[in-house]
Amino acid sequence: MKPTDFSKLKMAAISSPDDASINWFAAFACYAGNGADETVVVPFLIAPGGHLGWHTDSLEETQYVIAGSGELQRDDGSSPVGPGSIFVLPKDVRHDLRNTGTVPLLAVAFFSGGALTQTFDNVMLPPNGHLLTSPNVTG
Repeated sequence: MKPTDFSKLKMAAISSPDDASINWFAAFACYAGNGADETVVVPFLIAPGGHLGWHTDSLEETQYVIAGSGELQRDDGSSPVGPGSIFVLPKDVRHDLRNTGTVPLLAVAFFSGGALTQTFDNVMLPPNGHLLTSPNVTG
């Protein structure tokens, strides 16, 4: 795969009609059939005061925080995160990431499989449903 220029990725704005503080932007940089075989890579940015929304992932996830500060929340507790933080979330573990700072939280998520489905507690816009999927998910 040729390197992807992050500055040229078209980031989608994600929000929720159920929770005004769900406010983030993301792009699928690569996934099976698009630069990878068994990895999904998602750079994302959470606005100050925003969060992703509680959800589970169909694949194990490794996150690397590049900039900003936040709080990783899981059903079993929470942990502060900041630049240089790396953490792994097993598949199907309910979690959220909240920006607790005054600047955007910038991170990259690496998923250990070729196609990703995320199931959110809230309705997400887009796609006006509870599921966000990598572009190669069919059905």
